[in-house]
Amino acid sequence: MISQLKAVIFDIDGTLTFTNQLIFDSFNHIAEKYLNKKFSDEEIIALFGPTEDVILKQMFPDKFEEVRNDYYEYYHQNHRIAQLYDGIKELLIDLKKAGMILGIFTGKGRTSSLITLNFLGIRDLFDMIVTGDDVKNHKPSPEGIIKFIKTFNLKPEEVLMIGDAPSDIKAAREAGVHIASVVWDSYSAEEVKKLNKETVFETVDQLRKFIFEKGNGN
Repeated sequence: MISQLKAVIFDIDGTLTFTNQLIFDSFNHIAEKYLNKKFSDEEIIALFGPTEDVILKQMFPDKFEEVRNDYYEYYHQNHRIAQLYDGIKELLIDLKKAGMILGIFTGKGRTSSLITLNFLGIRDLFDMIVTGDDVKNHKPSPEGIIKFIKTFNLKPEEVLMIGDAPSDIKAAREAGVHIASVVWDSYSAEEVKKLNKETVFETVDQLRKFIFEKGNGN
């Protein structure tokens, strides 16, 4: 199916790393400190779409800078709870060795994206990083994927998008690229499975076999 594969784009949260709990904790850190309340995971998930900066500015218009600094300090200081999934770094290295162009397309803002990629020691493996701060239209808009395709002069059929959310599936399909859905830490696994019935993976090893076997035309 993807024998022409030349590039792979990854989402970050729930795809490369266990960052979902860190995000929930970071939002609740500021909620408890500034609002004296705690959000449920579902309430925080409902906020997703805009970047953290946009969400925080909407929540704390009068204290934005103070709250923003607090949020990212907590996110950075507690990042030890968010590690790479087993086998991800090896997969990224092997993709690079195979000559693949690697990209990031995430709804996270650039600040948190770089904190995560640097902390996990994988930033330098990516040829292009597109965050929520780098697009006008967030996922499920395909803007970030299209930006990647144009930058490297690729054809859509040469690109694979890997993500854990329904928005990744929708963005990939609108851009005309291949999609691989991973559900090893997806907060919307059931919806993902309904939208994508063909290329859903429970483990990194399953994903690896799909990429390299299909990518080699076997």
